[in-house]
Amino acid sequence: MIHYIRFPDEATGLAALEAAGLLTEDGFPITASHSHALDVIGFINGVNGWHVNFQGNIPEDWLQYSVTPQNPVRVFAQ
Repeated sequence: MIHYIRFPDEATGLAALEAAGLLTEDGFPITASHSHALDVIGFINGVNGWHVNFQGNIPEDWLQYSVTPQNPVRVFAQ
């Protein structure tokens, strides 16, 4: 299942990624592993927030940021 996540801002998003162990020591997102795929969208013109698409088990505290886009443009291959 693909989870569409909209954090209020980049700082919140990066802090959430860090708390989930999804940043390298240099602060770069870990985009793939055997248990997840992460697509950092960032800011979308005309849409509030800082966006990521995530496939895998999301941390429970990310559920508050979950959104359901009508027509997602970037999706993972199934």
